[in-house]
Amino acid sequence: MNLAEKVAQMVVVRSSGHLFDDQIRYPDWEPPNSKLQYWVKELGIGGVIFVGGSAVDLATRIQQLQSWAKIPLLLAADIEEGVGQRFPGATWFPPPMAIAAIAQTNLKKAQEYAEIMGAITAEEAVAIGLNWVLAPVVDVNNNPDNPVINIRAFGETTELVGQLARAFIRGAQEYPVLTTAKHFPGHGDTAVDSHFDLPVIPHSESRLAEVELSPFVEAIAAGVDSVMSAHLLIPAWDAELPATLSHKIITGQLRQKLGFSGLVVTDALVMGAIANRYGLAEASVLAVEAGADILLMPLDAEVTINAVCDAVSQGRISESRIDESLQRIWQAKTRVYPTWESGNEKVPDDFSPPTYNLVEKLAQSQAQETVAQILQESIQLGGCVFSPNTDDRHLRNLLFVQDILNSPFLGNHTPAITIPEKYGYQPQLIDNNLEAFQNLIPNSLTLLQIFIRGNPFGKIASLTQASQDLIKILLRNDELQGLIIYGSQYTLKQFSPELLSEIPYIFCYGQMPKAQAIALELLFKDFPVSLDSRE
Repeated sequence: MNLAEKVAQMVVVRSSGHLFDDQIRYPDWEPPNSKLQYWVKELGIGGVIFVGGSAVDLATRIQQLQSWAKIPLLLAADIEEGVGQRFPGATWFPPPMAIAAIAQTNLKKAQEYAEIMGAITAEEAVAIGLNWVLAPVVDVNNNPDNPVINIRAFGETTELVGQLARAFIRGAQEYPVLTTAKHFPGHGDTAVDSHFDLPVIPHSESRLAEVELSPFVEAIAAGVDSVMSAHLLIPAWDAELPATLSHKIITGQLRQKLGFSGLVVTDALVMGAIANRYGLAEASVLAVEAGADILLMPLDAEVTINAVCDAVSQGRISESRIDESLQRIWQAKTRVYPTWESGNEKVPDDFSPPTYNLVEKLAQSQAQETVAQILQESIQLGGCVFSPNTDDRHLRNLLFVQDILNSPFLGNHTPAITIPEKYGYQPQLIDNNLEAFQNLIPNSLTLLQIFIRGNPFGKIASLTQASQDLIKILLRNDELQGLIIYGSQYTLKQFSPELLSEIPYIFCYGQMPKAQAIALELLFKDFPVSLDSRE
């Protein structure tokens, strides 16, 4: 291999899971097919990370990409909550924080759930052709204002996160997939979303070792295959460069002090914390200098490859440094492609099963039962008793969502809409534009369902405040009959006990249709179906 071909193996680009260009949802980040084919076939990039499309769509997409590749690809997805979180048709688990909630009363059961979650996620990933699970999140979410990690974490304490992450990894290791501990050295104690800006972790070395690093130590001991760096500034270790670009942190701390010998992958290089400060070319070079093996989601693969090659020709990076990463990449690919040998530049024939077999491999009964058990055992109830309507007021099912145009868990067919309709509640959607609420039908008894959770780009703080204002308006007008919160328990905690004591409420970690059904059936269990809805 020449230098450019070696460097190309270090690049993993983002792609839509859909097959056709007109289905691409994020054109700024996802290349059209012609460019993607060029990157895979001509440049020889090492892998692809996917977003979008159903599980069957993605299986077909993966077969297409593998047909273009000369060397088998690393095929990744951020499936922290199961394959169905990103690709409908597969199993969608509740957020990891739901399992942490169960651990408060039954640690053994929580560990069992985490292990089953890891196994089912890996099994379904293999079924559709994925071989790199970008999970588990091992950040300790000890900052309630964290907008981006939040309930993606396995808890708020170091010990619990480490225990549940180990269990997840153990389950996933039953199958030929790579696992990933992220985001090193710990993104839990931040109030800034690194997709927008660069968070700062101001803690001392001793505090970092005690809290942030411990779950990574656990994950490494469990045999995690890769570690993803975080776009964080940590002055105690490096006052100038963020972790992703810091040799002191990636090589000094992760490689040398923690002894990690697997793949180091950057967090996405398109994120604002890096892209806005360094630009793609310089960020790519700095990440390799720091010790990264995989450059994840550069906006342009060719820019990254050329920048790193130029750095080698200029003497800034040695070719032996590239060879070190290439050797780790070969080891990883050999693990997920057992019949492939690194000297043979040929994609193995058994890389992915036929798509017609997928119905028998995805969202099977054990997986669905486990999802239901986690949801049921982590749900919270409170407030007064839910009472049926006793007057002639209009019944309203008001759904407060983070983004009306991007709520894949909602639709006319989902339980959040269909179950209340059985009882006469008519659906209306609203987001943090409370002016729209002023135009809703006045004097309506209201079931309020709030969907707020920590997510990249989520801006959870402003949404939580808007939902609080909405509840106060409904209470002031004597219109709020019941409340269900799906997602972040921090949203629930920000409502005062006095506020919640006036109404029946339910909190559920999941937002998916199964979570909606469990919560609403619990709320309406003693509520007679509306006669009007049966006519």
